[in-house]
Amino acid sequence: MPIAFPRRSLLAAGLSLGLLAAGTAQADSWCASQPVKFAGVNWESGMLLTELMGFVLQHGYDCTVDSIPGNSITLEQALGNNDIQVFAEEWIGRSEAWNKAAAAGKVVGVGAPIEGATEGWYVPRYLVEGEGAKAPDLKSIADLGQYAELFRDPEEPGKGRFYNCPAGWTCELENTQMLQSYGLSDKYTNFRPGTGPALDAAIVSATRRKQPILTYYWSPTPLLGRVDMVQLKPRAGEEKRIQVQAGLSKPFHDGAPELVAVLSRVNVPIELLNRTLAEQAEAKQDAPTAAKALLKAHPELWQAWVTDAAARSKIQAAL
Repeated sequence: MPIAFPRRSLLAAGLSLGLLAAGTAQADSWCASQPVKFAGVNWESGMLLTELMGFVLQHGYDCTVDSIPGNSITLEQALGNNDIQVFAEEWIGRSEAWNKAAAAGKVVGVGAPIEGATEGWYVPRYLVEGEGAKAPDLKSIADLGQYAELFRDPEEPGKGRFYNCPAGWTCELENTQMLQSYGLSDKYTNFRPGTGPALDAAIVSATRRKQPILTYYWSPTPLLGRVDMVQLKPRAGEEKRIQVQAGLSKPFHDGAPELVAVLSRVNVPIELLNRTLAEQAEAKQDAPTAAKALLKAHPELWQAWVTDAAARSKIQAAL
C-alpha cells in the first residue's frame, strides 16, 4: 500500500526536487562552467557596447565575463577559434578574417546593436563649402588626385597626406586598397596614426586651426558630433551598406541559447549612442562608468533586451 509521508517530509522532498531541477538548469547554462570572453576592441562605441553586454550578462545571468585586448583582425580570428565568444560591434562583411570564419561556419552574427552606422573619407566642411572655401569643387574621392598639394604631408611635401586607421584595424587594409584602386598611392602618403585617440587628436588640431585634413572616419563616434566634416562620395556602385551585428563564436551561439537571445535584442539608437559617447568624452569617463550610467538613465533599453523577470530584478539591483 502507499506510504503516507508526514507533511514535513513531503515539503522537504519537494524542495529537494526543486533544487535538483534548478541545479540541472544551471548545469545546462554556458555560464555554469565557463566565462564569456569579449573582444577587447579599442574604439569608443565598441568599448561601450562591450560593457553594456557584459554588465547584463554578469549581473542578470551570473556570468563571469572577461575582455581580451587586441586589434580587430586578431580578435576576429580569436572569435573563429572560440578563444573569445562575443565581438560586440562587428561590421559584417568588411573583414576577410570574419568572412573566412563565417564561410567556415565558425562565427555567427546576431541582432543589430547599431543601426545607421556610416564610414568613409572626410574633409572639414570649411574646405568645400562657404566663403573662403579652398576646394569648393571637391565632392568625391575620385577628385582627390588634383588636391594633393592642398593636403600636403609635412614629412613628404611632394605628396598629400591621407590619415588612415591605425595599423591592425580592418579599415586600415580597406583604405590602403582604396588608395591603390583610385590611383592615389603615388600622390598621397598612407599615414597610419598609432592609436584611435591619435587620429582624433590630429583631426581636432587641424579643424581648430582651420587647416586642411583628409581622413577616414566613421559613425557612431563622439568626434563627428564635435567637428563639422563632409563625407566624400565614392564611385557609383561602391557605396557601403553597413550592417553591424554582435559577432559570436559558433560554439557559444549553439551552447548558450538564452544568452544569445539577449544579445540578439541589444540595440542602442544611434542618436542616443552618439550623444552618450560625446558626453562620455566630455566628462572623461571610462567605458564601464558610461555604460552603467546609460543603463541607469534608460531602463527601457535593457528591459527590452532582457525578458526574464529574475534577470531583470538582478540587473536593477546591480544598478
